[in-house]
Amino acid sequence: MGLLLIGAPGTELRLAAEMAREAGADVAMADTPDLALVRLRREHRALVMIDVETDVAGFLSRLRHERFALPVLACGIDAPAERAVAAIRAGACDYVPMPPQRELIAAALALVAAAPDTTLIGKASAFLRATAAIAALAPARTSVLILGERGSGKAHLARALHTAHDARLPFLSIGCGDDAREIVETTLFGREPGVAAEADPGRIGGIDQARTGTLVLRDVDRLAPVAQARLVERLRRADDVRLVATSAADLPDRVAAGAFRGDLLARLAGAEIRVPPLRERPGDAALLAMHFARGAAQGTAGGVDPDALALLDGYAWPGNVRELEDVVQRALILSRGAAIGPADLVLANGERLTAVANVEVASLVGRTVEEVERALILRTLERCHGNRTSASGILGISVRTMRNKLKTFIEAGIAVAPAQ
Repeated sequence: MGLLLIGAPGTELRLAAEMAREAGADVAMADTPDLALVRLRREHRALVMIDVETDVAGFLSRLRHERFALPVLACGIDAPAERAVAAIRAGACDYVPMPPQRELIAAALALVAAAPDTTLIGKASAFLRATAAIAALAPARTSVLILGERGSGKAHLARALHTAHDARLPFLSIGCGDDAREIVETTLFGREPGVAAEADPGRIGGIDQARTGTLVLRDVDRLAPVAQARLVERLRRADDVRLVATSAADLPDRVAAGAFRGDLLARLAGAEIRVPPLRERPGDAALLAMHFARGAAQGTAGGVDPDALALLDGYAWPGNVRELEDVVQRALILSRGAAIGPADLVLANGERLTAVANVEVASLVGRTVEEVERALILRTLERCHGNRTSASGILGISVRTMRNKLKTFIEAGIAVAPAQ
């Protein structure tokens, strides 16, 4: 456990450092947020504790800008309540009062050290094929490409693959779809000292940080062409890193269209796992909902009643598992500790989840096939919040066909939901 404490010398943070060391942590100290960032660019830390007397909001903002993903605890000695509240609002995950207590320090370390939930929930045959592939590939160190729609659980399977191999080894996940290309490249490849400023110590890239462990490249299909070329070259010298790449796009199609490098795909796709969308996993929405309800409520809620489970299983879930989890989280609040019922199931747009009504053929008489098709496409796209991939999957057509039809609609002056 790597812990970084940020605060002025001679404060109670030094005592907290000793307590953390006694609890088994590898502790580093930084007098200021600036010095803390220098350390974080050069070495991996699992947790940061920062004095509220420093610029907590500025530090957290810079962490987000440089794409450091790690929990930050604010702490202080008799700090005014507004300072603690401001730190939480800025993004700190909790506040720990000082002087430090061994129990609180140990609890903070245990929270971060706790293994993430990598339980694979599902009984649908399409999902069981994916989990069987995880079990088969775990002992090996071959690269793995995980394909699936957005929100279908690709990152969860990547973590499960790592845990099944050896959870003690380094694990690093990097998003490749950021609009700021230079940040993505710095996160991946690092930066030589002195590039940004004369006194800049540089930054170690994720490929080096993840040595002997697993490096997950999320949304690798969105990596810029220049970064793809650098990655091909860099991976020739990274045999000690297990690569797991995820993509919502079909990479062979992208290679054929000239939008992705074939040599990079060959390096990433030592094995391939396809994660089915939730609509193709009958019965799994109910299982996942009960799992999410138990986990979020920690056993205090009344579960999910049968009518609500039936509604959840009958919905198409354009946002997949991620959307289902959001709906369950919202339902836990609305149910106020009672069992989640149908009335508690509310989508992100404020609509209540309802059973899909049977379409009466009589209502379609008098309309052309073209009109019915257009209405079906537009309504499905609206339900999918503009996600072309999800909507085309539900309709059983290719994404290219979907885009061509939408182009025709737009040219005819028909409003189309914006792409997500």
